[in-house]
Amino acid sequence: MLNSNDTILFQGDSITDCGRARDSQETPNHLGALGQGYAMMASADLLAAMPAADLQCYNRGISGNRIVDLYARIKSDLINLKPNVLSILIGVNDTWHGFGCNNGVAVPKFERVYRELLQEVRAELPAVQFVLCEPFVLRCGVVTDQWIEEIDQRRTVVARLAGEFAGIFVPFQSMFDEAVKTAPPAYWAGDGVHPTAAGHRLMAKTWLQTTGVGNA
Repeated sequence: MLNSNDTILFQGDSITDCGRARDSQETPNHLGALGQGYAMMASADLLAAMPAADLQCYNRGISGNRIVDLYARIKSDLINLKPNVLSILIGVNDTWHGFGCNNGVAVPKFERVYRELLQEVRAELPAVQFVLCEPFVLRCGVVTDQWIEEIDQRRTVVARLAGEFAGIFVPFQSMFDEAVKTAPPAYWAGDGVHPTAAGHRLMAKTWLQTTGVGNA
């Protein structure tokens, strides 16, 4: 999937953001700018495995983002970076903000805006490879039973969009569903949303294996 000089862009919410250094975000492959989570871990493995490829890895996730927030910065933080590979993980805040502060994004609108975002990016960057990551929650912390059905609907939407746009679908929920058979949910994501170090490492490994660009 990757060629020399390719740009890989990780996009999303706090799970992707993960404390990234905003003041260094214009510098590709910058350790601080890649954050402390799966985006940094996957990038680090790629860069170590392909030192001659001159890959350019960026993280532009923003904590708290819903799909509408991501769409609002489509030009500055997606199209302008001209990624060859665009990885998106979005959706949990569209549910969390709905139950938490009545400011969520309903599933039909989530799908409509997500599709429009992908259409606009593809129109500007016809050769871009989409990597659409499955939104997920674990049954602990802030997550209630009310969340599960809605998150499942968002998972279905993302899988459908991956098919429509010839994207790669990364099954994070399925991955965590298997992981909780070996350790409790809080081991992987203490509040049910934000992964622990172990959770992020598992995400990076799954991202690399699913995309076929790494052997973490």
